[in-house]
Amino acid sequence: MADNSVHIGYVNIFVKDLHAAIDFFSNKLGLNANQADPEFGYASYQAGPISFGIAQTDDPDLTGRHTGVGFMVKDIDAKYQELLSKGVEFEMPPTAQPWGGTLALFKDPDGNIYYLDPGHHH
Repeated sequence: MADNSVHIGYVNIFVKDLHAAIDFFSNKLGLNANQADPEFGYASYQAGPISFGIAQTDDPDLTGRHTGVGFMVKDIDAKYQELLSKGVEFEMPPTAQPWGGTLALFKDPDGNIYYLDPGHHH
């Protein structure tokens, strides 16, 4: 019998300017594209076991917000310096959290906010 359990396959974030977002996620964050369909206002990236999508919208309520989406990296300090050098804006540099981890917060061109998280690498 086939496994019919639910799992996350992709997460979509809304952006106003798809071309600027594609440049950001491809060239600054360094994600590899699965598909880019600007004529349909959508692009998708490989992001580990799930894919990360960006969808163009004209609704201002859907952009410029905290996404709750976390991007995992092994060395948060090195990635922070690399992204800063590429002009990525951070709302918070790598900061120790009360629960013991470290997080940074960065913004895409539409002001959507994401976590940068080293996870628990021992």
